[in-house]
Amino acid sequence: MAGDAPHIYALALGSNRPLSARRTPARLLTEAAMRIGAIGTVRGIAPILSTPPLGPSARRFANGALLVETALPPPAMLAALQKIENHLGRRRHRRWGARSMDIDIILWSGGMWPPAFRHSRTLMIPHAACRDRGFVLTPLLAIAPDWRDPVTGLSIRHLHARLQKAAQRA
Repeated sequence: MAGDAPHIYALALGSNRPLSARRTPARLLTEAAMRIGAIGTVRGIAPILSTPPLGPSARRFANGALLVETALPPPAMLAALQKIENHLGRRRHRRWGARSMDIDIILWSGGMWPPAFRHSRTLMIPHAACRDRGFVLTPLLAIAPDWRDPVTGLSIRHLHARLQKAAQRA
């Protein structure tokens, strides 16, 4: 996994805590996308969705996704994204609480991370819960419908359809 070869990352972005009256969750997603553009080339940006929260938070989320190409390997990409989150007011207090910015690496062009012979508590690609979250799959469907999950071999389009079908049954 050389740092020189370009990688493409599928990122999920979310926010449900404004930083001010003008820096709403949707605007924070736009600002995050601009900042991500400084560490790589943005290849696709999904429309921003308004979604209900998971967990104890009462505020709706602004959710989106983007594709970015960069030479950064996954650990360096994670560090760069966490700096952006922190700059945009992210505070890690409680799981599923309100947050000004959340950026997750969902997929990357290198397949799975870490490689099978390593273990990581901080970074797992594909994101462990991506297959079960409409607020992740719906934006990704708009920009990467044919990208395949390296675990299941299914495309984003297929994963999204399965999730929709399961929601209709429930």
